[in-house]
Amino acid sequence: MNGPGVGRTTWQALRARRRHVGRLAAWSAVESLPALLAGLLVARAVDQGFLAGRFATGLAWLGGLAVAVVLGAVATGRVYRSLGSVVEPFRDELARMVVHGALHDATRAGGRPDSAPVARLTHHVEIVRDTFGGLVMVVRGFLFTAGAALLGLLALDPTVAALVAAPLLAGLVVFAAALPAMLAHQRTQVRVGEALGRSAATALTGHRDVLACGAEERTLTEVDRRVSNHAGAERTLARMSALRSLSLGVGGWLPVVVLLLAAPWLVRRGLSTGAVLGALVYVTTSLQPALHALVQGLGGGGLRYAVTLERILRTCRPPSPRKRTATPIPEPVDDTPAVRLSGLTFRYGPGARPILDDFSMTLREGEHLAVVGPSGAGKSTLAGLVAGLVEPEHGTVHLAGRSVAAVGPADLAALRVLVPQEAYVFTGSLADNLRYLCPDADDTAVETTLARLGADALAQRLGGLAATVDPGTLSAGERQLIAAVRAYLAPAPLVILDEATCHLDPTLEATVESAFARRPGTLIVIAHRISSAVRARRVLVFDEDGPLDGSHQELLARSPGYRELVGHWDGVAAAASGADRAVSGVTALRG
Repeated sequence: MNGPGVGRTTWQALRARRRHVGRLAAWSAVESLPALLAGLLVARAVDQGFLAGRFATGLAWLGGLAVAVVLGAVATGRVYRSLGSVVEPFRDELARMVVHGALHDATRAGGRPDSAPVARLTHHVEIVRDTFGGLVMVVRGFLFTAGAALLGLLALDPTVAALVAAPLLAGLVVFAAALPAMLAHQRTQVRVGEALGRSAATALTGHRDVLACGAEERTLTEVDRRVSNHAGAERTLARMSALRSLSLGVGGWLPVVVLLLAAPWLVRRGLSTGAVLGALVYVTTSLQPALHALVQGLGGGGLRYAVTLERILRTCRPPSPRKRTATPIPEPVDDTPAVRLSGLTFRYGPGARPILDDFSMTLREGEHLAVVGPSGAGKSTLAGLVAGLVEPEHGTVHLAGRSVAAVGPADLAALRVLVPQEAYVFTGSLADNLRYLCPDADDTAVETTLARLGADALAQRLGGLAATVDPGTLSAGERQLIAAVRAYLAPAPLVILDEATCHLDPTLEATVESAFARRPGTLIVIAHRISSAVRARRVLVFDEDGPLDGSHQELLARSPGYRELVGHWDGVAAAASGADRAVSGVTALRG
């Protein structure tokens, strides 16, 4: 089975579960006892029992065979249990790979959500899981069953074993030689089938345009060509089944013919009648079924496995870290910025207008920045860039002097905490929810933080820290309040609130933001109310001419967009009367 990494991926999957594969092999050896003993016991039953006139002895030998069959049946059940321990983890690895690839494509610069990875997850991964299990079973079955049968033939007579092994090996060579061509035709069949599906879907969804442009004939010709290609690929694949039949005939039925033709010569050499019959038992009950299962399994499910896994490996990158090292985070020196953005460029798609174009900015340790602007201006995108969740088209992001592109996930989580608008709360105790980012926080620290952020009343209503939280019974504002306390307790020096208080009332929002402003470290607030900007020491506004930063009063003088957001239509002079009056008139305005 060729393909980009198919063989290597399969080998790694088996090697990673050596213990389970070893258990599978052990039970397979027990399962192959009937294949090992069948011919020998039949030969003894015939020669020493029935032909010698000792009927009970013959039955006793056959009784031994029945015991071996029972043991083999018990082992078969254990084989299937062991198979799950090998197959299911491999399926989980592929699912993680598909999910990682989908998330990477959706969150990269210019990326977008795509439903195709979902199809790969639910369809292709399940095909690989099923066919992988089938391949393990048929290859394992052939190796143990054929090996046991050949050992039994050797015990009967080495010459008989050679007569059977020669055509069996020839059949395997014929099949192995045809396998690459079968795989190539299977790839072609899948490719032309997908092309037919795309062509038909395009013609159906665009039928009005086709009729309006008078392109019916051209469209029909194109779809007909795709149908013909697909039919040709199916016919070619069907013809390849003849090679499977040839290998089965050579490896499975030719040994029977050879044994029958050589029987008189073998008897003259001293081989007993029971031994000849035992050899035929080995071929017809063990070697033939094992070879048939191998050829049909590899020629059917095996080809689907190789092609489907090949497509997954081509389209989904494995979730490997970007050569990151889990090194301790050094304490920043006094002159190291908490956040440094250098030459950031980001756009949604190659032809889109840049959200950020060669944007640079520095935040010192302890600064409090509010980011405001109209909806869709890029505020949340900036938060994702700073947090390292979105990759810029150009430029770099450094937190505490370290590039987010070179920091491992655990270290990155220790540098910053991002609280999104849709707060995540899980079913569990309130304490577990609050300590999610700081498991070592004691009850005193948690209760102090609850009071500092005005969340102590919520904790009391829920029943205290030990109370079980049901996310479905919480309002959006209550979930945001729990997420805010969780972020406050986190040891990360940088906190990014991405409209994380939009469901709180203005008074509680002011309490939360003021608490974060007094917290050691740096604070970035993606503001939805202009009051958040008034409270901040520094404001970044997404204006028509691009991002512009300064204090509240500076931006009132320099940015028409900011003045519009604040609502100061009477001119800049109104700002001199103080920020409090401005806030009282515009608290409900959205940024």
